Amino acid sequence: MSENTTSAAPEAAADRNFRKTRRGYVVSDKMDKTVVVEVEDRVKHALYGKVIRRTERVKAHDETNEVGVGDLVLIMETRPLSATKRHRVVEILEKAK
Repeated sequence: MSENTTSAAPEAAADRNFRKTRRGYVVSDKMDKTVVVEVEDRVKHALYGKVIRRTERVKAHDETNEVGVGDLVLIMETRPLSATKRHRVVEILEKAK
């Protein structure tokens, strides 16, 4: 019976749902292991066709506390980690100057 449970574990990891990744700039790193990332989305207006920039501020988990303000980061959706935190930092794409 233990043989069946060990073979099922790798299959469960392979069947994991798709998780969205987004990129944005860090605007705050004052919390411990948490950063605030501003994600920009460009949307075309339905009637007039003008491209509008919409920004959203999301909190992301940073386990190593190595991300700083101004860094361009790649974040990924994850399970709820706190009341407001639903993303985690995958990698730092560009460090701030």
